[in-house]
Amino acid sequence: MGEDVSSDPSQKRVRDRGTVRLNSGSEMTGFLIALIVLTIVLATVLLVRPSITNAAAGKALAFVALCVLPAVCLRGGLTVHMQQSEQTKFCTSCHSMANYGKSLYIDDPSYLPAQHFQNHRVPADMACFSCHADYTIFGSFKDKLRGLHRIYVQYLGTPSETIELPGGYKNQQCLHCHLGARNFEANPIHMAIMDSLKSNEMSCISSGCHDMVHNHGDLDRLKMWSPGQ
Repeated sequence: MGEDVSSDPSQKRVRDRGTVRLNSGSEMTGFLIALIVLTIVLATVLLVRPSITNAAAGKALAFVALCVLPAVCLRGGLTVHMQQSEQTKFCTSCHSMANYGKSLYIDDPSYLPAQHFQNHRVPADMACFSCHADYTIFGSFKDKLRGLHRIYVQYLGTPSETIELPGGYKNQQCLHCHLGARNFEANPIHMAIMDSLKSNEMSCISSGCHDMVHNHGDLDRLKMWSPGQ
């Protein structure tokens, strides 16, 4: 079941989507900085010359500078942060996630995350998000609350060394890329269990299938890959 999907159109779309999102994130950051500077300049002008607000146009300017622009900056800041939190370097910046990041460099194609990361079957800069798109702040309301709790623990508490996915890993995170790919659906083994995979009755990472995942506890005895070697 280790089919090569690196040339699949569906995988190319995933990589291209990652590149577009990263580029748009950089553009958004630049625009946001310019907007914040403009807001500060206008607020300073109003502070130095409050008489401007005596006229109707001045009141309109004050409303835009003190209400509209700050709201736009706040919304833009949230959007930029969400885009940055989709990046691999953001996920692996936490101490408790460091070994998960290292596991992406295991030099063994039987390890699923490493195989996808090293062969760019997912965008390398968005590897974690690509396979965990329903996790914490990206998931349901309960997941978002759980994500906020983990941020609180990360900075104000003692983070756990063990990371667990509530409810386990869902097949949809595999199928949103692989479903529809010819060499996935035409695989005889996949064909026989397709209904069980779609219903999540059988896990893609069940024993005997793709059960070599991060296995970060074994890093010390595994050979690691270095880009460019």
